[in-house]
Amino acid sequence: MSLGERKGPELTELAARDRAAQSTPTPGAEDLEGRLEQHRVELTAHCYRMLGSAFEAQDAVQETLLRAWRSFDRFEGRSGVRSWLYRIATNVCLDMLSGRERRARPMDLGPAGTADTPLGAPLPETTWIQPVPDGSVVASDGDPAEVAEQRESVRLAFVAALQHLPPRQRAVLILREVLRWKAGEVAELLETSVASVNSSLQRARAALADCEIQPSQPVEEAQQALLDRYVDAFERYDMESLTSLLYEDATWSMPPYDLWLRGHLDIQRWCLGPGIGCNGSRLVPTVANGMPAFGQYKPSPAEGGYEPWSLQVLEISDDRISGIIFFLDTATLFPLFGLPPRLAR
Repeated sequence: MSLGERKGPELTELAARDRAAQSTPTPGAEDLEGRLEQHRVELTAHCYRMLGSAFEAQDAVQETLLRAWRSFDRFEGRSGVRSWLYRIATNVCLDMLSGRERRARPMDLGPAGTADTPLGAPLPETTWIQPVPDGSVVASDGDPAEVAEQRESVRLAFVAALQHLPPRQRAVLILREVLRWKAGEVAELLETSVASVNSSLQRARAALADCEIQPSQPVEEAQQALLDRYVDAFERYDMESLTSLLYEDATWSMPPYDLWLRGHLDIQRWCLGPGIGCNGSRLVPTVANGMPAFGQYKPSPAEGGYEPWSLQVLEISDDRISGIIFFLDTATLFPLFGLPPRLAR
């Protein structure tokens, strides 16, 4: 099931309902759905950066396209359709963010624990930054340099850093730095002054300067070899080999739990202690947030075969893995990423 299929009728169905209710269809209505729908991927990426949730981003885009459909006859054409849609989408996201706590990663909430730290109770889904499939937020047929930029702009570390900013400041930074809008265009969208936009951008840049975001590199031959070694070590559950692929200060976290670990010793102790049930797992490759990811299936003694356990998202820098997040909400995430519900032996 793709991100756009999760819930709610497709734009075509919504448009059909509205056309049926109108005695005189909007001129050009027959191709309007296509004109709007072609912006879905980039709008989903924009809403994902704003909201930090794949599913909320989908909901925001559905609302954006529905509002655009219903008000297209009032569209004055002073800006292009694309800019108009971004204006609607940004305001939808700001409405959704009103009065809400920011989403985060475990390492954003407190210091690292140890292998002896109790796991604690799971925290609500709304606590966490969620991963998103590449195909939902990155154009599949764009210029390679542009695709690389798009992937960088949806990385978990960057999206998590954005959540530290107040919503309007977040919108300014995304529109100015990621989408390259002019200050005057952003000021018009947010109904404020250019001076206010420039001030917000300066504050946002200063806030992000305190967040450690290492640039990623494309998965080329050397990094593919690293991933192959990682899969081999994890499936053999060879912790010495696995941690040799990690930086010494690599992080290891498991939303919806706020416990996170840093460093080889605690990672090994955790995997060979509380996490020993993952021994014998199988990994199925996918891509999340522009980064290598794997669906992890652990052995199911009761039913045979392998059952979903986590979506692993790896952060890679140069020739080592700098962090791994194990998202445990497989009931929601595996269908989103098109991963099978279980594996046979």
